[in-house]
Amino acid sequence: MKKYFLGIDLGSTTSKAIIIDDRDTIIGRGITNTRANYTVATEIARLEAIYNARFSILKMKLEDEIESKPEYKKYIKDVEAVFQYLQFKRRLDRLNVQFRDTIEETFSGEKRENISGYITRIVKEIGPSILDEYLNGSLGQKNQFFRDIVSEKYNKEVNLLSKEYFEPMMLVYDKSITHVENELTEYNFRELVYQSMELLNDKYAQIDESAPDETGVGFDGELNLLKGNYKHIYDSLKEHISFVSNLDIHISNMVGTGYGRALLPFPEKSIRSEILCHAFGAHAVFPNTRTVLDIGGQDTKAIQVDSHGLVTSFYMNDRCAAGCGRYLGYIADEFSISLNELGPLAIEATHEVNICSTCTVFAAAEIRELLNVGQKRSDILAGLHRAIVMRAMSLLARSGGVRNEFTFTGGVARNQAVLKYVSELVLKNYGNDIKINVHTDSIFMGALGGAMFARRSN
Repeated sequence: MKKYFLGIDLGSTTSKAIIIDDRDTIIGRGITNTRANYTVATEIARLEAIYNARFSILKMKLEDEIESKPEYKKYIKDVEAVFQYLQFKRRLDRLNVQFRDTIEETFSGEKRENISGYITRIVKEIGPSILDEYLNGSLGQKNQFFRDIVSEKYNKEVNLLSKEYFEPMMLVYDKSITHVENELTEYNFRELVYQSMELLNDKYAQIDESAPDETGVGFDGELNLLKGNYKHIYDSLKEHISFVSNLDIHISNMVGTGYGRALLPFPEKSIRSEILCHAFGAHAVFPNTRTVLDIGGQDTKAIQVDSHGLVTSFYMNDRCAAGCGRYLGYIADEFSISLNELGPLAIEATHEVNICSTCTVFAAAEIRELLNVGQKRSDILAGLHRAIVMRAMSLLARSGGVRNEFTFTGGVARNQAVLKYVSELVLKNYGNDIKINVHTDSIFMGALGGAMFARRSN
């Protein structure tokens, strides 16, 4: 039986899971922003990593076919995207039920009826819109959280309503979403993946059989490969999907880390410092790493490592959430936008408004004052992002500065504006020859380090 190793990074705002094989190859990734119950968060992240691992093993099993037949690659990519949509849809259905319960408990009379009607309309809008983004867009590849996907659409619809309903509608959302995102829902992999394939067959059946205009703007070369061929691929993949559905992904050992590691249901020997795990994970992906900056949900860590990925010094800000992921969450709430919209809005700025406080408590009042005097949202956000990075630069200086190569990890590394200011200030202060590393798996570096420690202590 093949051995697999699990790393869990239990953060204050997100929990991540990584599954690796005996060669340190990442097989599965799982992530959740569940935070009300750490036991549930751990299990959700673990299950997500196992679902993802089954798709990874399927791709490895079909590596030769995928290499020689690009239509296989396109089909599996679409199946995985629809699989994620079906998970989303079940949670959206559950959220709709919770909406109704919240409305019944909170409102009465005509107001209750009107809010219920608005909710019905919004949910009907969200479902097909998200399906299209999973099926025809790139949403399945973005690792976005259920809350963020829904809130972006929900806020957009609520802003179209009369002002008197803004607060009640946001109250319904805030009181309902936490219940749903903190519920553990297990899915039958085989059942969901076959549903995905059936849904895709309906999509592919609608492909125009006429000769496509290959010069047209809307021509999809990848999709065209499946024309008249999808039924054969469907039949060919059934046996392989049955295999990965029944496969026992045996976790030989596991290690937990992160802000909430003391609350993990792991023995003491299976707990490691998040400093060690982030350093080890970053060094594994970028072997020449000598300085690591991790901006997480609750704290920021500046870490110096040697040629083996071992920590030589570090400096950490853990006194408050200022300048971290949770702070950005508060700012997004203040602007009634999703976390994913913060970075792109800040990038649009024409100048950076000077922000006097990065304290979470006082920032909201300062933001409202700046908006009242006519400052643009994008310019305020640019100033906020730069202030966050300035705090991080101070920690880097205290830890020993920046040495080549510099690796940026943590969830905040996915924020384009933070990355912009980190890059600018590192190069300005430590030289243009510094190589800056950011990976698509940056948010998983702590979990990866944990999984690698699990393999080595097995």
